[in-house]
Amino acid sequence: INASSEPYFVLLGFSNWPHLEVVLFVIILMFYLMTLIGNLFIIILSYLDSHLHTPMYFFLSNLSFLDLCYTTSSIPQLLVNLWGPEKTISYAGCMIQLYFVLALGTTECVLLVVMSYDRYAAVCRPLHYAVLIHHRFCHLLAVASWVSGFTNSALHFSFTFWVPLCGHHQVDHFLCEVPAFLRLSCIDTHANELTLMVTSSIFVLIPLILILSSYGAIAWAVMRMQSTAGLQKVFGMCGAHLMVVSLFFIPVICIYLQPSTGNSQDQGKFIVLFYTVVTPSLSPLIYTLRNKDVRGGVKRLMA
Repeated sequence: INASSEPYFVLLGFSNWPHLEVVLFVIILMFYLMTLIGNLFIIILSYLDSHLHTPMYFFLSNLSFLDLCYTTSSIPQLLVNLWGPEKTISYAGCMIQLYFVLALGTTECVLLVVMSYDRYAAVCRPLHYAVLIHHRFCHLLAVASWVSGFTNSALHFSFTFWVPLCGHHQVDHFLCEVPAFLRLSCIDTHANELTLMVTSSIFVLIPLILILSSYGAIAWAVMRMQSTAGLQKVFGMCGAHLMVVSLFFIPVICIYLQPSTGNSQDQGKFIVLFYTVVTPSLSPLIYTLRNKDVRGGVKRLMA
């Protein structure tokens, strides 16, 4: 049957562990509230405090807004499914969620590369930083990140939308995403899986290589520094970003760049849950913890 003939899908989620659903509901709700509060705090503070109108905080505000959208595209539906017996999502809702989850995830991969380039220019090219990372170029990089993410998602969406299903509409996941949806197909989906693997390599491996290259150059510049204060400043600027990169890319690689097996399906749900719920909630804490600029901004606003 054609996919569009299904009025709804059943998101099985964590139905295999019904005794865990209440616990997961409480934990995920807490992390979701942390995500909302922390990222809204960064966006509002960066907007109101003129001292934070810098490229670093412009990109950080973009990342915070992206994390808000990313979690909101899937977590409210997950909370509804965990709380009540109904675990359904409409066909239109599933397609919208599939599109935005992939689009926003891809955008974050590219945006993290842009942020690593900003840190590279600040540490390795400090005298040319204002020329390399000027106001117009910052906006161009941000727009390019969003456009590339939504374009990649449109490609997969156009392929996935026409995949015929095998007569059932039970998605063995807590959200609608491409790999879970392809498992419902009753035709050979090797072409779709190959396309997903290729684009995942482009938008995951290449950004990761560029980020590691940037931090390799930064590490080389740090080793030549003689000032202890300079070293502390560099670690303060780059350490938080590198930690967020690790929390995001490692789970993504485990999901999209390894062969899927039946035994790893349940494990995959918790990995997706980690970078969908935990990482966006920890990012504001990582970026603001021990950050003198943020503490100074809060004091200026309170004054």
